[in-house]
Amino acid sequence: MNNVKKSFSIRDMENLSGIKAHTIRIWEKRYNLFSPERTDTNIRTYNLESLQKLLNVTLLYNNGYKISKIAKLEEGKIPSLVKEVVSQKSEKNHALNSMKLAMLNFDQSLFLKTYNGLMKEKSFTQIFNEVFIPLLTELGILWQTHTISPAHEHFISNLIKQKIYVHTEQLQIEEPSQKDKVFVLFLPENEIHELGLLYINYQLALKGYKTVYLGQTMPVESLMDLLKYYSNIRFISYFTVAPTQSDLQNYFKSFTEVLETSPGSKFYVLGHQIQELSGDTLPPSISIFKSIEQLIQSI
Repeated sequence: MNNVKKSFSIRDMENLSGIKAHTIRIWEKRYNLFSPERTDTNIRTYNLESLQKLLNVTLLYNNGYKISKIAKLEEGKIPSLVKEVVSQKSEKNHALNSMKLAMLNFDQSLFLKTYNGLMKEKSFTQIFNEVFIPLLTELGILWQTHTISPAHEHFISNLIKQKIYVHTEQLQIEEPSQKDKVFVLFLPENEIHELGLLYINYQLALKGYKTVYLGQTMPVESLMDLLKYYSNIRFISYFTVAPTQSDLQNYFKSFTEVLETSPGSKFYVLGHQIQELSGDTLPPSISIFKSIEQLIQSI
């Protein structure tokens, strides 16, 4: 546990809780909610217990409790009240906070406990859309502001991947019920961010389609092999960092040449790199989607 982050700046506290640093200082000064230590240069630092308390206070505050009332609660009463609020209507917020703490502590047990609790009430699709997507969105911001390290991001992302694998495998035991087309999912060369693509693979399996998942960094020419086995293929890829904006047109040109050898096959693309791209500039065989939900609804 030597790598566990135990000390947080006030900026870290702001990023993790969503409460402005100025407000945290007011809560600290006026209500004595936190007792930060100070460095030799008089900079506040907060421990893990303070972060946990802030996340709990934030949940209560966002659910209508006045900060003056929260501050008067005995220390042990705050977690109990949080559990009560969570059981009524705020399971999503509690789950997000728990998973943040699991990430910060590299705590797999807390992640699994939180996840298993959610599974008692929700489908995997609901958990992914309501908890995992907001969590991953926050992770991107936390990483950019140096609140977390790449190790934290990889830890939580791989736990989410494990859950996608498990649920996808359960669906793939049965023969596909939809046989009119085959979906081939891959990432282009130099692209390794596959969590979104894995989830699309799960959603397609849930709809009863046959999928061929090829994974990371696939050269375009290697995809030609699939055309020997299937017709009417729907290729799907997710461009997070590659190809770059300047390489997109050349990539699509190369892919169009692949599709020309298989009339009826199409290429669906999602991801950060195509968000500003207009579909009007692409051949009819290539479609871009702004979100996973938009893609799934179109199928």
